Amino acid sequence: MILQVIVTTRTVRSRPAASRNAARKTSLGAPHATAPGTEPPDAKLRGDPAHPDFKIADWPFYLIARTTRRYEMDMEEALKRIDMDVPSWRAIMFLHEQNPSSVSEIADRAVTRLSTMTRVIQRLEKRGLVRLDTRAADARVTDVFITPQGEGVLEQVRAVASRIYQAVFKDMTAAEIQTLNNLVLRVFNNL
Repeated sequence: MILQVIVTTRTVRSRPAASRNAARKTSLGAPHATAPGTEPPDAKLRGDPAHPDFKIADWPFYLIARTTRRYEMDMEEALKRIDMDVPSWRAIMFLHEQNPSSVSEIADRAVTRLSTMTRVIQRLEKRGLVRLDTRAADARVTDVFITPQGEGVLEQVRAVASRIYQAVFKDMTAAEIQTLNNLVLRVFNNL
């Protein structure tokens, strides 16, 4: 299914912006149709793959995965212009908030494999955006520190991310965004 999401998203991506936006609105499927005067099946039931009225367009994980991948593709394209990528952006953001952090702490917050985050940190170190040092309290742990150069790149990355954020959430209120955050956090904690 993930491959299908990526293929569908990439197909949408290759169209001009106007038709791409129209395709985004229609390609998720129409709301669950019901006969006049009848109640639609319960949304919780429709989202359960074992239910007879299940539709993939009603499955929350499909919507979350598709939205996440769409966002990542837009971020990848925008970050490429400043010689960055999404995993590096996440690592730099986490370090900005908690400096220093160990590689495993960053990987945990980014929900990324430790081996993947290790490679990301090595790339950032080669560019001079982070530096590594042994943790004084435990020599088995390597701490990662964001450098002044890394903080400078962070400002560029935040500007890119802000443009995407502003475009995506332009028609949502602060209360709606808080509700969305609360619901997604509940789903994550239930996993």
